[in-house]
Amino acid sequence: MGSPENQLSLAEEALLQDDESKQYTGDGSVDFKGRPVLKRNTGNWKACPFILGNECCERLAYYGIATNLVTYLTQKLHEGNVSAARNVTTWQGTCYLAPLIGAVLADAYWGRYWTIAIFSTIYFIGMGTLTLSASVPALKPAECLGPACPPATPAQYAVFFFGLYLIALGTGGIKPCVSSFGADQFDDTDPGERIKKGSFFNWFYFSINIGALVSSTFIVWIQENAGWGLGFGIPALFMALAIGSFFLGTPLYRFQKPGGSPITRMCQVVVASVRKRNLVVPEDSSLLYETPDKSSAIEGSRKLEHSDELKCLDRAAVASAAESKSGDYSNKWRLCTVTQVEELKILIRMFPVWATVIVFAAVYAQMSTLFVEQGTMMNTNVGSFKIPPASLSSFDVISVIVWVPVYDRIIVPIARKFTGNERGFSELQRMGIGLFISVLCMSAAAIVEIVRLQLAKEHGLVDEPVPVPLNIFWQIPQYFLLGAAEVFTFIGQLEFFYDQSPDAMRSLCSALALLTTSLGNYLSSFILTVMTYFTTQGGNPGWIPDNLNKGHLDYFFWLLAGLSFLNMFVYIVAAKRYKEKKSA
Repeated sequence: MGSPENQLSLAEEALLQDDESKQYTGDGSVDFKGRPVLKRNTGNWKACPFILGNECCERLAYYGIATNLVTYLTQKLHEGNVSAARNVTTWQGTCYLAPLIGAVLADAYWGRYWTIAIFSTIYFIGMGTLTLSASVPALKPAECLGPACPPATPAQYAVFFFGLYLIALGTGGIKPCVSSFGADQFDDTDPGERIKKGSFFNWFYFSINIGALVSSTFIVWIQENAGWGLGFGIPALFMALAIGSFFLGTPLYRFQKPGGSPITRMCQVVVASVRKRNLVVPEDSSLLYETPDKSSAIEGSRKLEHSDELKCLDRAAVASAAESKSGDYSNKWRLCTVTQVEELKILIRMFPVWATVIVFAAVYAQMSTLFVEQGTMMNTNVGSFKIPPASLSSFDVISVIVWVPVYDRIIVPIARKFTGNERGFSELQRMGIGLFISVLCMSAAAIVEIVRLQLAKEHGLVDEPVPVPLNIFWQIPQYFLLGAAEVFTFIGQLEFFYDQSPDAMRSLCSALALLTTSLGNYLSSFILTVMTYFTTQGGNPGWIPDNLNKGHLDYFFWLLAGLSFLNMFVYIVAAKRYKEKKSA
C-alpha cells in the first residue's frame, strides 16, 4: 500500500488528466490537419456564422432559380401549365435525390468539408450555364408573336436543361453535408453544446429562409422586370459568395473523419446474417462480437448498444466455432460488430417515420407550382404596382422567419416546463404538429380556389383565360400555414435524422431526410399525371386545364388535404412504435 503522499499525487494526476480531457471534444472530431481539437478554439457558435452565411447565399441562389422557374417555362419556353408543373417538380425531385451521391462520398471517402467544396464548384458551373442560356440571343427562345408562341429549339432546350441539372447535382451534393457539418461543430458529449446544437438547426433553417426571402421578392422582380439574364446572373454571383464564406471559416471548423462506405457496411451485415442463418443467436447479447477497445471499429463512430429488435440481423455478430477457434475475425462479410449491425437496425427503425414525410413534401411542392399558377389567375395589382405571383412565396418565408425565433425563444422554454425535454418537444412530437398544420394549409388553398371559381362564374370569365377580380393577397393564409408547417416538420426532421443516425452515417441519413422532398415532388408529378389522365376522359377539360377558370384546382387541393390527414394518422402510429438509439 502506497504512502498518503503517493496516493495524493496519483489522485491529482488523474484529476489533471480529467481536466485536460474536458478541454478536448469527446466525439472524435479533429481539426483541418487531423489533430484533436480544443473546444475553446474551434467549433461551437464561433464557426457557425461561416456555415450559416454559406447556406443563406446558396439557398438564395437555389430559390432564385426555383421560385419563378414555372413562370420561365410557361412564358419563355412556352410550355403548358401541366407540363411546366411536371418539369419543375421533376427537377426539384432530382435536386433532393442527388444528396444520396454527396452523402455516400462524404461518409465514405471525402468527408463533409471536401464534398461541399467539390459540389459547390459543379453548382457554380451550372448557374453560369443557365445564365448564358437566358442571356445569349442564340440560346434564348423566340418571343411570342400575338397568340402564336414558337417552341424552343432542341439546342436551346439542351443548354437550358444541362445547366438546370448541373445545379441539381451541385445542390444535391452539398445539401446533406452542410446541416450535418454545422451540427458537427457541437460536441454531443457536452450537455451544454448538445442544447446549442438543437438551437443550431432552428437558425440553420432561418438562414435558408433569409436567402429565400430575397429570392422570392427582389430576384423575382428582377426576372420579370429587368430580364431573365440578370435574374439568373445575380443568383450565380451569390453562389460564388457562398463558396467564399465557406472557405473563410476553415481554421475554426471541427471535422469528423469519414468512416468508410455505409452502403458496404449494410451489405456486409445482410450477407453475414444470411450466411449464418443456421446459427443460434445467444440470449446474452454480451456474447455477440464487438471490438474490445473503447472505440468502435468504424472510423469516426462511437459504439452502439445492442437492441432487441430485428434479431435475425444479430446472426451477423455471432462468431462461428471456426472463427472462435482460429481467432480470425477479420472477414467483415462473415462477421460484423454489434455496432455495425445496430447501424442497419437504426435505418430500418427510421423507415416508417421517414416514409410519412413524403406526403408532406408533396404538399410543399405546390408552393412553387400550383400556388403560383393559381396566383396568375387572380388580381395581382396593388395600385400601379403589379405583384409577380411567384413572389407570394415570400409570405411562406416570412412565416418561417417569424416562427423560428418564436419557437426557439418562447415555445421551447414554455414546453420544456411541461415536457421536461431539454428541447421543449421531442423531434417526433414537433414533426407531428407540422403534419397537422399541412392539412390546414391545403384546406385554405382549396377554399380560396372555390371563391375564385365562383367569382369567375359571376363575372362570365369561365371561358376566358384571364384573372378574376380576387386579390392575390387572399393566398397569404395558405403560404403562412405552409411556413409554420415547415418550421415544425422540416426542422424536426433535420434534428431527428442527425440525432438518431449512427455517427458514421450522418450525411447519408441527412440525404435520406432530403430524399423525402424528392419523392414528394415525384409523388406530386405522379398524382398530376394520373389526375390529368382520368379527369380529361371524354373530352373534359380536367381539373387543371391551361385555363384554370374552366377547371377544378380546388378538387386537387382537397385531394392533397385528405391524403395529408390520412398520412398524419399513419405517422402517429409509426412515431409511437419508434425506439431511440442508444450509444454505448
